[in-house]
Amino acid sequence: MDKSALLTLTTDIVSAHASVNGLSVEELLSEIQDVYAKLSGLAGHGGEECIAVWSEEVGEDEAPATPAVPLNAAFGSEKIFCMVCGKGFTTLKRHLTVSHDLTAQEYRKKFGIPAGTVLASKNYSESRRQMAKDMNLADGLAKARAARGKKK
Repeated sequence: MDKSALLTLTTDIVSAHASVNGLSVEELLSEIQDVYAKLSGLAGHGGEECIAVWSEEVGEDEAPATPAVPLNAAFGSEKIFCMVCGKGFTTLKRHLTVSHDLTAQEYRKKFGIPAGTVLASKNYSESRRQMAKDMNLADGLAKARAARGKKK
């Protein structure tokens, strides 16, 4: 494989990664160098040790996942950002199961999110809470529980 093909592949890979993840200039340059070195190693220009390093990194499941969005920036008032792909949503549960085949519990464990943390934007949660108050859902729940208690 010639160098122009390696450069084209490198730019495609790095631009795809950078479009999803915010990278500083230093991180971008480092990413370009790393990807180019790995691709040239795989193409036979860098020797067998590069392939060994690459296969070790791919097979490493125990390493903690690096989030696409930092934890403190992922939970906003308008949107909550997926730490896997970096996309913003009002709620994450459906996105996680459909796009990443993760449960909320697996997602929290993967990124070290506390168990009580809601996976919905703050404004969305507050609007649902207010709607429940306006509809007196708590009173209806209390009445239903009392009726069930009397049956037993």
